[in-house]
Amino acid sequence: MKEPKPAPVERHPLQPFLPPRARLLMLGSFPPPRKRWCMDFFYPNRTNQMWNIFGLVLFGDALRLVDEENKTFLQADIEALLTERGIAIYDTATAVCRLSGNASDKDLQIVEKTDISMLLSKIPLCHDLVCTGQKSFSVLTEDYGVDMPRMGEYNAFRLGDRTMRLWRMTSSSRAYPMPLAEKAEYYRRMMQSVTII
Repeated sequence: MKEPKPAPVERHPLQPFLPPRARLLMLGSFPPPRKRWCMDFFYPNRTNQMWNIFGLVLFGDALRLVDEENKTFLQADIEALLTERGIAIYDTATAVCRLSGNASDKDLQIVEKTDISMLLSKIPLCHDLVCTGQKSFSVLTEDYGVDMPRMGEYNAFRLGDRTMRLWRMTSSSRAYPMPLAEKAEYYRRMMQSVTII
């Protein structure tokens, strides 16, 4: 009987989005398979609610960053907003194997972790890390020995010469069982603490 072929290693298809004046670094796990993308940017799955959350928190309109006619997001508006507000984005893995071929975090095997210190060296004003799901949070708590805070809260830790705050946020996946308005409220409180709003 033939051994099953090992899952191929996927390298991260996007460059880190690092506005030079970023004060907050949001970290997911890894992008979904390309067939699920509706734009060439982070949280590209049309069913993911991240940009609905941002629209609700920053504009009071969950569809403000959505191009409904073309079933995509307004990428240029999103990038301009993140730059203006000082929000950087990347993921905690730069190479993974998908054990079941889907976008689920639980089926991701991390082959290579992201060098978070290297990212932070490019955004010296950043003192807040936000994990947008359990997988990314698990990676950072393991790497930095940070205890897990309650949902929507943070724990402080030292990283080099910086005091950092590691925030635990709800997943923006539509599969995560929480109403959109409730997810947005967690993000609103975090952004107020970081003085983004």
